[in-house]
Amino acid sequence: MKHAILGGIAAIAVAVALTGTALAADISGAGSTFIYPVFAKWADAYKTATGTGLNYQSIGSGGGIKQIEAKTVTFGATDKPLSDDELTKNGLVQFPMIMGGIVPIVNIDGIKPGDLVLDGPTLAGIYLGKITSWDDPAIKALNPSLSLPSEPIVVAHRSDGSGTTFNFTDYLSKESDDWKNTVGSDTAVEWPTGIGAKGSEGVAATVKQTAGAIGYDEYAYAAQNNLTYAKMKNAAGKVVSPSLDSFNAAASNADFSNAKNFNLIITNQPGDASWPIAASTWVVIHTSPDDAAAAAEALKFFDWAYTNGKDAAKGLDYVAIPDNVVALIEKSWANIQSGGKPVFSK
Repeated sequence: MKHAILGGIAAIAVAVALTGTALAADISGAGSTFIYPVFAKWADAYKTATGTGLNYQSIGSGGGIKQIEAKTVTFGATDKPLSDDELTKNGLVQFPMIMGGIVPIVNIDGIKPGDLVLDGPTLAGIYLGKITSWDDPAIKALNPSLSLPSEPIVVAHRSDGSGTTFNFTDYLSKESDDWKNTVGSDTAVEWPTGIGAKGSEGVAATVKQTAGAIGYDEYAYAAQNNLTYAKMKNAAGKVVSPSLDSFNAAASNADFSNAKNFNLIITNQPGDASWPIAASTWVVIHTSPDDAAAAAEALKFFDWAYTNGKDAAKGLDYVAIPDNVVALIEKSWANIQSGGKPVFSK
């Protein structure tokens, strides 16, 4: 990892606001833990450049949506896009802010990052509770040269409403009819087995502290905390490592220009180099905000991040939103109005 922004799991777990106590002029947001590492990096740079802080609560996509619907924050962030009906009902718009990758993380004695290979059906079998030991034939078939212990698999998953969970379970549903028909995909599901943990931070901590554990997290959490990640066999049948290149390969298929309300899921994309569990984070904001000045400040920050935050995103292995998509997004901001006029214009 090129830039470590958090000093370990303990530091992440207690970090609720990016800039401490919010000042009156600070921007308020809540939601996705997936985007938290890059939001933190952007917030530091933006504070230095403008004097305006970002008070962002990393509480999960479900919590972020509840807060923006209740108008307790200026914007929410979610890794599961809202439907057209949900947006209309609550007077909201959404747009993508970043893309990246979700990775399986494991704690197996003697196994280093990238040693283990998994595929979708095997991962689904583990999370269904049907594959219960690390030396199961299905895992050994994917790892013929790896010495795997006869050790129970301890499954870790999110306990809170999570867009990371939505993308992870969406991928499992595409790879396993058994998973699709018995569990399905959503921000919260009825897990067949495992230990629940709150937030990406909680899953990372559980896996790090539990022998034989497996979990799923945004890649930045795995890299920053020196967690062991698995390689994956993708839709093209190729074994790929989680990296900026493989996330970019998956994201290159994202045609947001033809996606109504920017609603586009990018799991299990084609291509030899594509990482199979790629995901996006959307910002959600009111079309007629009660506090127009606060909404304008938020959009000013997002505009800055699209233009000036690419290197920071790349350094944390996120995929920046392409310029042509940013142009579409900023055009859509004309619909965020107060008194019949856009709250922000460049």
